[in-house]
Amino acid sequence: MSEFDAVIGLEIHAQLSTASKMFCACPQAGPAEAANRAVCPVCTGQPGALPAVNARAVELGIRAGLALNCRVNEVSIFARKNYFYPDLPKSYQISQFDRPLCEHGTIEIDVRPSGTKTIRITRAHLEEDAGKSLHALGSRALDYTLVDFNRSGVPLIEIVSEPDMTSAEEAYSYLTELKRLLQWAGISECDMEKGELRCDVNVSLKTAGAKELGRRVEIKNLNSFKAVKDSITHEIARQSALLEKGGTVSCDTRLWNDREQQTVSMRSKELAHDYRYFPEPDLPPLRIEPAHLEAARSALGELPRACKARFVKEFGLNDYDANLLTSGRELSAYFEACMLAFGDNPQTPHGHPAKAVSNLIASEFLARAREMKVSPKDYLSGTISPKNTAKLAAMVSGGEISASAAKVVFAKCWETGNDPGAVSGELGLAQVNDDSQIEAWGKEAIAENAAAVRDFRAGNEKALGPIVGAVMKKSKGKANPAAANSVLKRLLK
Repeated sequence: MSEFDAVIGLEIHAQLSTASKMFCACPQAGPAEAANRAVCPVCTGQPGALPAVNARAVELGIRAGLALNCRVNEVSIFARKNYFYPDLPKSYQISQFDRPLCEHGTIEIDVRPSGTKTIRITRAHLEEDAGKSLHALGSRALDYTLVDFNRSGVPLIEIVSEPDMTSAEEAYSYLTELKRLLQWAGISECDMEKGELRCDVNVSLKTAGAKELGRRVEIKNLNSFKAVKDSITHEIARQSALLEKGGTVSCDTRLWNDREQQTVSMRSKELAHDYRYFPEPDLPPLRIEPAHLEAARSALGELPRACKARFVKEFGLNDYDANLLTSGRELSAYFEACMLAFGDNPQTPHGHPAKAVSNLIASEFLARAREMKVSPKDYLSGTISPKNTAKLAAMVSGGEISASAAKVVFAKCWETGNDPGAVSGELGLAQVNDDSQIEAWGKEAIAENAAAVRDFRAGNEKALGPIVGAVMKKSKGKANPAAANSVLKRLLK
């Protein structure tokens, strides 16, 4: 048992899904946009330029607060966070400090081996992003720094957790759940490769069982889930080694060196007073009317964990399948459209086809997503309709077609939009369920596999496998495997 307990909190910056920036009308530029094109006097800090709050960003901030079970404050204040850095054109960032938009929330995460844990949310507030410093152009390192202000002023929501996590695994689970929630609610795309989701981690160690916390270290600008997990694991080991030798942990800000798999000190850690926060004089207090709150609550709808519980209850799905199907709002909506296509009586000779629908979505839709390197919402409009996916699933669960044949039919239906029954007939993939035909193949298989027959009759149940395989080979994969098993056991006994 470890001598120390880890105490972990995360600060997440998510880029809000708005068309324009936080305090001006400049568009949010994509990564392919030429440098310093999506800029104006406001977001580049020109003298006399005045900010105006993006109403859509406020709406998404409220929605995020509700999704995180936060109290959304009726009045919140924008503040200036003062610091100098080349990519901060005003030498201050407009953020929120002591009166944020949202406070005191919770999020439930999954923890191993099974169960859940509640992580408290300290605050969720709105702010603008800084620009981007470039130290290289492609693979060519520069001996100077360039600054691109396209990102300057992009709206962010910063979500700060309480230090309630105790391991790298819990932090990973928290980040996964938060990302799913933000994407589901349409708050942020959360594409880490594009910088739309960034994570800072605070790690400290305390004597096992003690209440007093240790000295906190911050790890900045982690740009992947793996980096979050790896950096926490390393930092816990680093601090443990220091404390075990009688040393002390410095309160500093560190960076993660992925190549060396270690954290590196960047500077001593700033405290709130270092930023000299004060209310933004060019913006009035942000007031949230009850109507705005109700509109955001209505737009939020059912959240993923509630949807997952409903799928388990209504469709008899296991935890894994339900979790997969609620990984995105579009994916869950497609699944429900498939199930709706069955009507009031979705039963087949082999039971409810929800599992077959789930298998098709997991193995076919998501496989195509990985292949095409796109998100589910970009390809769920493919030519195979929920009705056709439902019909194909019913064919599988009803024993009309094998699971392997269903993959071939699915691919053809995707390309053509044709009915799966017609496609199966054209390709000659209908499954054979006729006991007399399977019995004929079975007798041949038994005659050709004497050793396996002998082993099976001696009590080795696994010896049936090669005989079933021989039947499938003779039938060119068309025999129903369950029927083949049943027929062979009857013949062998």
